[in-house]
Amino acid sequence: MGRRLGRGWLRSKLFVPAARPDLFAKALVGDADALSFDLEDAVPEDGKAAARERLAAFLADDALRGSPKTVIVRVNAPDGPHFAADLAALANARVDLVNLPKIADPAALARAGDAVAAAASAGASRLLVNIETPAAVARAAAIAAAHPLVAGLQVGLNDLFATLGADRRRPEPVQAALWQLRLAAAEAGVFAYDGAWPDVADAAGFEAEARAARAIGFLGKSCIHPRQVAAANAIFDAAGSIDEARRIVRAAAVAARAGHGAFLLEGRMIDAPAIVRAKKLLAQAGEGA
Repeated sequence: MGRRLGRGWLRSKLFVPAARPDLFAKALVGDADALSFDLEDAVPEDGKAAARERLAAFLADDALRGSPKTVIVRVNAPDGPHFAADLAALANARVDLVNLPKIADPAALARAGDAVAAAASAGASRLLVNIETPAAVARAAAIAAAHPLVAGLQVGLNDLFATLGADRRRPEPVQAALWQLRLAAAEAGVFAYDGAWPDVADAAGFEAEARAARAIGFLGKSCIHPRQVAAANAIFDAAGSIDEARRIVRAAAVAARAGHGAFLLEGRMIDAPAIVRAKKLLAQAGEGA
């Protein structure tokens, strides 16, 4: 399902290398719900300072400030030499989510969260935390609960599977990893977000992985190319689910007045868990239950 966070839906999140300022404006007028500007892996070591400066200028521009998109910045690792400079450069920029990579334990997340909170932009910025190592997977729920700014967890299957020697294209390990992260996110009360599918030419693989994530409650999928955005938007579209949730909540109110806790709606049994899910979806979409 899609979800409102910051100023846009999160069905799709398009990576934009911070070393490619020629792509910034193009991404802004594209169809992705969220833009994830990358200061980490997409920028070579000797280009970090220049990329940081150009991105900060773009994020402070009026055109970006008025955009309905959710703006995400993946900063460099909190225990590395560039993290403090990244946060300082973004202090006066519009950033809805700071994406933290290379987090392995709750203590590291707590320190990074405090650093983000101390930045001038902290009032508008929450945290999207990458879970990309076996240690992080094992501690994912505790990591998510380690700081109040955490909004969601994002699975990093490429890094995780490289460590494990697992086959990235097999559905079984992918589904196992997605389920583990989804449970951790649910325990901590934050959202779960899918990572990137690495083969741009393999649209079927991208869509299959997105559907698997959608089926267990992930909010959307990362895209490494604009051609993947339309599929992510379609798979994670929430319009049908929201309409159904509205019908369930309305019918539940009628049933409650008649003294019924469970009832049939369109041939389907609706009970308390289904009503709770419907109300939660409406709340996430910004509608009162």
